[in-house]
Amino acid sequence: MTTSFVIPTLETPRLVLRAPGLEDFAPMTAFYATDHAKFVGGPLTAELAWRALAMEAGHWLLQGFGRWTIVEKDTGKWVGMTGLWFPDGFPEQELGWDLAEHATGKGYATEAATAARAYAYDVLGWTTLISLVADGNEASAAVARRLGASLDGRFTHARFGAMDLYRHPGPEALNSDDDGSVEAYA
Repeated sequence: MTTSFVIPTLETPRLVLRAPGLEDFAPMTAFYATDHAKFVGGPLTAELAWRALAMEAGHWLLQGFGRWTIVEKDTGKWVGMTGLWFPDGFPEQELGWDLAEHATGKGYATEAATAARAYAYDVLGWTTLISLVADGNEASAAVARRLGASLDGRFTHARFGAMDLYRHPGPEALNSDDDGSVEAYA
């Protein structure tokens, strides 16, 4: 059986969110090799980074949604991943983001995740999303709060342990003038 579909490309004022591809292997390997990736399963070997890339691409095929590669619009430089995630073992559909260390502190995670959340609400018709934040990952918790998410409990992941569960405001709660809807990035 052959299944084909197109992973949409989203654009924000400074970023392009595109399908993960082979060109992402080198930057993902570099990202996962550092301690900066400790909250998202790293550090990893190159072989395990390859598996992570294949998992990102495969999630789109299996679920019909997934996470995008984030690149700077002006330079094309890889800065991370963001998007929608719901593998086995997760309590609900999640909005997640992983940023390379060189890309932190620029608002990229918030900008990219806003576009991904708008896609979930505006295109997929979802009404809720969570973000799971590992203990000690204060930067990620700050992004969740900037996105308007509030702490809604704890979740214990079989491999990663206990995490904070942040609940995002639903589409009805977001102001349509500044919610970062997909139409704004078309």
